[in-house]
Amino acid sequence: MKNIQINHAQKGFTLIELMIVVAIIGILAAIAIPQYQDYIARSQTTRVLGEISAAKTATEESLSRGVFPADAAALGMTSSNLMNGDVPNVAFASGAQGLGTITAQFGADASAILNGEQIRLSRDTNGNWSCTTTLTEASGYVPSSCTGGGL
Repeated sequence: MKNIQINHAQKGFTLIELMIVVAIIGILAAIAIPQYQDYIARSQTTRVLGEISAAKTATEESLSRGVFPADAAALGMTSSNLMNGDVPNVAFASGAQGLGTITAQFGADASAILNGEQIRLSRDTNGNWSCTTTLTEASGYVPSSCTGGGL
């Protein structure tokens, strides 16, 4: 008969190996979470600008009939198709000769960095639109087509 050797060596990870893996995961999380929050804030500002730009197009159509809209509902836009909870306030203001503004204010559901900030589209008498925001240029969240630092 043959002698069969049985290997009784234990298999598994040592405590040191597990601690090293946990430390690596912690370091990666410390880098990734702020980057993710930054990405979310930038995407929210871009999305809001895109959505109020849709209101800008609808406003131009309304102005072709001689009326600056009083609110989003006057354009047939509701909160369900204009803004979600991150931007609870979209305000329209009009002046003489087609002057007007469309202002979106970030609410509590937006990224904490953006809470209370505003993006405004302003129309001059020549029909040109400009974008300004209360976000500072240094924050890195100002959309490329906007001017930051105040309204």
